[in-house]
Amino acid sequence: MSTILKVDDLVKNFGGLAAVSNVSMQLNDDELVALIGPNGAGKTTVFNLLTGVIVPSSGAITFNGPNGTVPINGMKPYKVADLGLTRTFQNIRLFKNLSVIDNVLIAMTSHYKEGFIQSVFRLPTYYKTEARIRQEAIDLLKIFDLQDDIDVLAKNLPYGIQRRLEIVRGLAMKPKILFLDEPAAGMNPEETADLTRLIRQIQREFHITVLLIEHDMSLVMNLAERIYVLDHGSLLAEGTPDEIQQNDAVIKAYLGEEA
Repeated sequence: MSTILKVDDLVKNFGGLAAVSNVSMQLNDDELVALIGPNGAGKTTVFNLLTGVIVPSSGAITFNGPNGTVPINGMKPYKVADLGLTRTFQNIRLFKNLSVIDNVLIAMTSHYKEGFIQSVFRLPTYYKTEARIRQEAIDLLKIFDLQDDIDVLAKNLPYGIQRRLEIVRGLAMKPKILFLDEPAAGMNPEETADLTRLIRQIQREFHITVLLIEHDMSLVMNLAERIYVLDHGSLLAEGTPDEIQQNDAVIKAYLGEEA
């Protein structure tokens, strides 16, 4: 199993506050990893650093892609996304007044760049490409049972389906790594169970790496192959779900709060 993303001694300071302190971690091809910790532990800050939303104070983030090793420190978010690092957010960020399929099509168009002449004059190749993109979007929506909602405005979908659509939109960008920031937030038990099945399906069918932030420990322990635990911006522990559940420092800092 090869490493696709490597993080070395990552630090982020906000004024005099160290939000992330010397965090090192790695993600391997085709694995599901969870990042957990109490509120304020620095989890979302780490996500923001890894996806280019904010710039590290120090440390190194290295992506090992098909074109070789690329340092992504300070890279703009859209360039990070172009490399194949895609994320969702705690608060759903769909285009609420657009249809389900339009939300997916917007994500897919970054992979299809028609020439200026074809676009302006609507040459046959333009329409062929447009038809191909739409069919790919429909095929993707079918995989996740959203084909009956193609023309529904995103704002009119139930909360759990909106969350599913956001994940599907991330997959439409053909990521190498999918970052899921608290995908079960605000969900009821039935929706959480559906989400668990969805994430398993993503791993099975798309063979991508998933890094998950989540507070629902039953979801994390059922899904994750490895877990990193943050506390006050520092890495407290790393291991398998069984190892994390038996780690005294983790139980004291975090898991014990759930007991």
